[in-house]
Amino acid sequence: MVSRRRFLQGLGAAAALGGPLPALARLAKSSGAASGMAGGAAATKANGVSRYVDVFVGTGGHGHTYPGASMPFGMVQLSPDTNDAGWDASSGYHQADGSIMGFSHTHLSGTGAADMLDVLVMPAQGEVLLQPGDRGLPDANYHSRFDGAAGSGPQLTEHNKAHPGRGYRSRFNAEHARPGYYSVHLTDHDIRAELTASMRAGLHRYTFHGAGSGHLMVDWAHGFHDDFKVPCKVTDAQLKLVGNDTLVGSRRVHQWADGRYIHFAMKVSRPFSQATLYSEDVVAPTGTGELKGTHLKAVLHIDDVAKEPVLVKVGISGVDIEGALRNLDTEIPGWEFDQLQQAAADAWEHELSRIRVESSSERTLRVFYSSLYHTMLAPTLFSDVDGRYRGMDLAIHQLPQGQNNYSTYSLWDTYRALHPLYTLYQPERVPDFLNCLVRMAEESPEGPAVWPLQGVETGCMIGYHSAVVLAEAQAKGFTGIDYAKAWPIYRKRAMEDDYRGLPYYRKLGYIPSDKEPEAVSKTLEYSYDDWAVSHMADAAGEKDLADKLRQRSRNYRHVFDTKLNFMRPRGENGEWLEPFDPRGMGHSKEWRDFTESNSWQATFLNQHDLYAYMGLFGGPDVFERKLDELFTTSSKLPPDAPPDIAGMVGQYAHGNEPSHHMAYLYAYTGSHYKTQSRVRMLTETMYPPDPDGLAGNEDCGQMSAWYIMSALGLYAVDPVSTNYVFGSPVLDHAEIKLGGDRKLVIRTFNNGSNRPYIQSVTWNGKPWTKSWISHAELAAGGVLEFHMSDTPNMAFGTKLEDRPPAFGAAASDVVAIDAS
Repeated sequence: MVSRRRFLQGLGAAAALGGPLPALARLAKSSGAASGMAGGAAATKANGVSRYVDVFVGTGGHGHTYPGASMPFGMVQLSPDTNDAGWDASSGYHQADGSIMGFSHTHLSGTGAADMLDVLVMPAQGEVLLQPGDRGLPDANYHSRFDGAAGSGPQLTEHNKAHPGRGYRSRFNAEHARPGYYSVHLTDHDIRAELTASMRAGLHRYTFHGAGSGHLMVDWAHGFHDDFKVPCKVTDAQLKLVGNDTLVGSRRVHQWADGRYIHFAMKVSRPFSQATLYSEDVVAPTGTGELKGTHLKAVLHIDDVAKEPVLVKVGISGVDIEGALRNLDTEIPGWEFDQLQQAAADAWEHELSRIRVESSSERTLRVFYSSLYHTMLAPTLFSDVDGRYRGMDLAIHQLPQGQNNYSTYSLWDTYRALHPLYTLYQPERVPDFLNCLVRMAEESPEGPAVWPLQGVETGCMIGYHSAVVLAEAQAKGFTGIDYAKAWPIYRKRAMEDDYRGLPYYRKLGYIPSDKEPEAVSKTLEYSYDDWAVSHMADAAGEKDLADKLRQRSRNYRHVFDTKLNFMRPRGENGEWLEPFDPRGMGHSKEWRDFTESNSWQATFLNQHDLYAYMGLFGGPDVFERKLDELFTTSSKLPPDAPPDIAGMVGQYAHGNEPSHHMAYLYAYTGSHYKTQSRVRMLTETMYPPDPDGLAGNEDCGQMSAWYIMSALGLYAVDPVSTNYVFGSPVLDHAEIKLGGDRKLVIRTFNNGSNRPYIQSVTWNGKPWTKSWISHAELAAGGVLEFHMSDTPNMAFGTKLEDRPPAFGAAASDVVAIDAS
């Protein structure tokens, strides 16, 4: 007989793949709320590798992460909101805030632009308060302080260090949290709130300590808004009471993802003694069971709330209310809070255990598994249990059996390290993720995905890097992806679409900075997209077009000034634009010439054609000296620099994605020991396991994926090449499950914080002199061993034949290109 614990482990693993939780129906009796009334002490206990995850990492500074409950890649992110306006409220939560507005069901992990925070629920006792009030401590508003918060925020306490298996918590016991579980004590109402989640629904447990009645305030007008003075714009909103225990609603939100649809269904474990609806904060007439408008709220009153905990379960859907109800009833049929929380914990342990690592440093283990956790908070599921989803055309579609639809693709960020990481440790998810991108390209009026969120193309950032993710998977041999359907759409984007300066790019070979904002960065990123699409053309049998695109991918040379050895803005007439400052944002007061970067960073943005590019500088030695200067020059930035340029080492900016491959470029000059030194320094200094532990925005897993790959000793400078450049592994031992019975084992010998240098490498027991290795070799499984030292082996990776290939050729085979 299968044990109860092993059954729940399997349940969690199945749920993690995006499916419903039908088996839970056999465990949970829909009328059996009593089992959900336990104190929940076990809910804060973390076992296995999950005990190293600190969900508060990135919740301070500008990391923009949230600490609440979710499932791996789940649709629901049930988390506290401490603020809903301004840049540092992008995730709804910031460690420095002193009070909680309530608990909402959708959040973004680490983005710089923001939206979401749907279906806010706030438990309360006493007077009904409808106004959220100002950010900070409550003053006649529905915020509540929480134990010891008052701006102190979550910190790792000595208790946590001594008892790592009990879940990380904030200073003064304000909050407890671990993957799939969150709890806090709301001091203004003396209520303990606990949260957990399934894939498409969230479950709350509220323990009231005061006598008499209490209520749940549901703010359906709440949502992220950029301006503190301008509320979230909502249209087509409705709320409807169903019986005496259910509330349902729909709305459209016009924020970052302008016009997205969201629906919910909420059930309460005890009947309402009274339910009141409000529009524009005006109470509806007695007996009103349904309201429509733009600014709606509901207050659900419950008598004798201290008798036993009140449980609330909420399902969401992008399709309709019926879908939200179906998601809720399928995944959380009963009121078994502890069992659902255990299923979430088991799902997280299953996913986190795909990479098992060893280190003599507990700090390293905490950073590693906290980072790995963050790589699974996006993309997010966005299809119902019956396979319906809202597409990028805002129509309702039906998925083929066994497929899921996803949202939240931060592709400008994640193509660099997160998607390459998935090809190693989440290979069975890759077809699902990428078929979703193909569907998006088909359905979206905007064409290939750039930054899609809940059925809407936000158009955020530049390029169209879904092409890179598809080309990488195709080059790595992933099957089950409809590349044939994708190809004509991406062909049209590359060759025909009038899209963000592409006509200039095709005509002039660059985008003029006097005609188009962020023109230098766009030129460089379209060059890399050309490189990706050329591979898709080859696979489609269009060899002539593939050759044309490969040559066009060298358009970067048209914005490179060989006299200054910098990328810089150029006018439509071909002249370099003045004034020029490599630290500056651009020549014009109206717009910037670079995207979240400056010329220093743009000059090293080339990922695919390094050897030819070095020739423009005057050779590898000159390029290397310039690269040295990137890391050693002054970190000073002009006053108008965006906050994204952060984590500075010289003008290298680890806090933003364009810099992420740059420390690995020394491998192409033959000075791989400098890569080893730089990468080790960055892994050790840029990732403290603290709330303010990220140098910049987490960006849906990219910041953390850089650490995971680098800690393993690998990085994909050019993901489409399918090769990984070695760095400086920080782990003593790592074992990665590759699918089937295959596994990749990485071992280091004589490693330590002051021993960053590779002395030698072996692959499957044989000497390996190259400073890189292919995906095909790693994906077949084997043992990669690094022998480390405190002094560099200057000869490692020096020979031309040992340097990483670029532009599909070895270093020794490169032909120089014309800089004109």
